Amino acid sequence: MRAVWSAGTLNRFVFDNANIMIGYNLNDGMGGMGRLTTHILDTASGLPAAEVRIDLYAVHSDGEEKIASAVTNGDGRCDAPVLENDAFVPGIYELRFHIGDYFRGRGEGLPSPAFFDIVPIRFGIASVGDHYHVPLLISPYGYSTYRGS
Repeated sequence: MRAVWSAGTLNRFVFDNANIMIGYNLNDGMGGMGRLTTHILDTASGLPAAEVRIDLYAVHSDGEEKIASAVTNGDGRCDAPVLENDAFVPGIYELRFHIGDYFRGRGEGLPSPAFFDIVPIRFGIASVGDHYHVPLLISPYGYSTYRGS
């Protein structure tokens, strides 16, 4: 992946290895002012889901690249945005929530393999100035998500 700055406009265009534009940054070169956050609620217990590992991947035409990892705190949230600043560029991303480990850690009697072990949520970021919030509502046998605020 490479970034190219356009002279005089302070725009940054991001290309993957096949020279396909996968993102751009329309600000002063300091990266996006927006951010990506998430939180997880365990609908089976009615509590925030603490200690859940979350991996963030950038999705390119030639594959995926793991770019961040986080673990939820006691409020089911990450202590900091999962993506922000210079890394916050438009593109396709995928959050992977390791909920099987979470439910096994709570003593849930999950079958082997678990019905949902890792929940992938693929989404697009189009605007570097926006806050993208991807909440996840989970139970051992179902999940739901939406673009939050």
